[in-house]
Amino acid sequence: MQVILLERVAKLGQMGEVVRVKDGYARNYLLPKGKALRASEANKKHFESQRAQLEARNLELKNEAQSVAEKLNGQSFVVLRQAGETGQLYGSVSTRDIADAITAGGFSVSRNQVAIFSPIKTLGLHEIPIHLHPEVDAKITINVARSAAEAERQAKGEELTTREETSMDDLGLEVGAALAEAGGEL
Repeated sequence: MQVILLERVAKLGQMGEVVRVKDGYARNYLLPKGKALRASEANKKHFESQRAQLEARNLELKNEAQSVAEKLNGQSFVVLRQAGETGQLYGSVSTRDIADAITAGGFSVSRNQVAIFSPIKTLGLHEIPIHLHPEVDAKITINVARSAAEAERQAKGEELTTREETSMDDLGLEVGAALAEAGGEL
């Protein structure tokens, strides 16, 4: 199916381009979200008559997104979760959790704008891209920790998930001492 793009769509094209896409993609995503129109003669004429307003609206949205990106870029947000000693979370941190943390921090971001491919499942600092507009991105840091004090320590660069390593020699001496004590009591 051929469609006219009403805004820039990543990996597809710029505003005003007539592109060929699969029918399902057009019917289920582009048309309902208002990102495209079917490429009929009537719609082409309608688009050309509305082109100036669409470009002005897109520019306005882009400028607004850039101003938000300047404030949001480099920000750090803390998400508290329960985790084991090795730093493995008992649950995970999803796009919704990240969007809620950003919103609590004073920015308006929806979970669709958070660009992670899989949920976060470990403690630590995680760089997360935020797509504010098809042409504007911002990067934030999510600090996943067990407590607020631990989050502060992680932010300073301290590694909290390392465990004290015990060598086999140390373990052998401890077991030998325990056996000697047990044998002496018999």
